[in-house]
Amino acid sequence: MTVLEDRIEMADADANTKRLDEWFERLERMPVPEGYRVEIVGGNVHMTPQRDTHWLIIREFLWALEDRFGRKVKVFSDVRIDFPGHENGFCPDVALLKSSAKPDDTGHWRYQDVEFVAEVISQGTAQNDYGPKRAAYADAEVPVYVIADPYQGRCYVYTDPKDGDYENRTPVDFGTDIDLTGTVVDLVLKTDDFPRD
Repeated sequence: MTVLEDRIEMADADANTKRLDEWFERLERMPVPEGYRVEIVGGNVHMTPQRDTHWLIIREFLWALEDRFGRKVKVFSDVRIDFPGHENGFCPDVALLKSSAKPDDTGHWRYQDVEFVAEVISQGTAQNDYGPKRAAYADAEVPVYVIADPYQGRCYVYTDPKDGDYENRTPVDFGTDIDLTGTVVDLVLKTDDFPRD
């Protein structure tokens, strides 16, 4: 890239962040029903209800990461992180950040510090998790992305981001261990207790 291209890319990123900040400020003033999650994917606002099944799977991921890295691990659920692409203000179901991660000048976590993301499928927004969010996570070079799909009773493990996609995709049925040893997460995730919808 040239210096000019770098500056244009930085200006675009700043404009995206400002637009996302405006969107989220407006959304915070709206009467969003309790128990709903709101995020912006490709400039579109998505509001989805949190179901019991959804939360139980998220909790299994959180417990596994805390067991592996300790109670002070930087792991978040439904916290806004802006990812590459047009107006991508995602609130991942589970996001593990580097231990050295610090919020930026605007108080947001940087996508460059994300090491692992897990998304639990909701019927209304499944296409986001399998499509534009997967592409954005790959663009951001998130090393490990896991989709848990309670409708299929299966997880999909994506590793080795390259050129806007993941080179490796491994399906794992619920009830089978997800082997993440050899990745930045370096754990075996049990899925025996993942409920199905």
